[in-house]
Amino acid sequence: MELIIVTGMSGSGKSVAVNALEDMGYYCVDNLPPQFILPFAKLTIQSRGKENRLALVVDARSKDLFSEFVNEIISLDENKIRYKLLFLDSSDETLLNRYKETRRKHPLMDDKLTSLEEAIEIERKSFESIRQRADYIIDTTYLTNAKLKKEVNSLFSYEDNESMQIKTVSFGYKYGIPNDADLVFDLRYLPNPFYLPELRNLTGESEAVYDYVMGNELAETLFKKLIDLVDYLIPLYIEEGKSQLVVAYGCTGGKHRSVSFARRTAAYLKGKHYNVVIQHRDIERK
Repeated sequence: MELIIVTGMSGSGKSVAVNALEDMGYYCVDNLPPQFILPFAKLTIQSRGKENRLALVVDARSKDLFSEFVNEIISLDENKIRYKLLFLDSSDETLLNRYKETRRKHPLMDDKLTSLEEAIEIERKSFESIRQRADYIIDTTYLTNAKLKKEVNSLFSYEDNESMQIKTVSFGYKYGIPNDADLVFDLRYLPNPFYLPELRNLTGESEAVYDYVMGNELAETLFKKLIDLVDYLIPLYIEEGKSQLVVAYGCTGGKHRSVSFARRTAAYLKGKHYNVVIQHRDIERK
């Protein structure tokens, strides 16, 4: 049985993620109280039916029952039931804007708790220990629904589910560091193609920009040193049992230098037959 537990901040896109899993053939149960995780998993195992891919959504809508979430996850470990924990997150500002746009009520709000900001703060604190246990974290702050579905698909459609996924991400510091990044490398001291009129409106996906960035001696030396570090760390992360490693490269706007380094890193790691995906978070920003 393949069991995925989907959780995360309210408004972070869990419904979109579950729809993606359902399209991939998972039997999905939404808004499940934590106390039903273990019985549901055992029932699925004992049934030996065709529904051997299960996705359970557990979140703050369980209200008072949510406090048992960590204990129920520990019970899965004690019963040696294999699972993956997917945590979806977004910045507080993004969550506030999404709630204001949809005019929906946060699940923690009631007659006593009327502040949306406070509800988000309380929910984030309640998720601290769960987030630390997550196998996969997806930061949806800058993701459209289509891109989120693609992220979920790339995580769970890989032929070997036991292979750690390595995601190389490019981003712009002016928009903030990705929340899900494990390794972050700052490239802002490299020569910037933005100041060349013929390259300004291109991105690191174009060969002209890529050759300019990677053709610099400083960039070449830096890449070799960084990839040596990544090469050293990957086996350690795999041995630890980590399911996802996010390597993030940042430059000012996230269009030129970071994109080029993310491209080259992804190509290098794919050449070593790792499970690699690439994301250019800010490449389409104006």
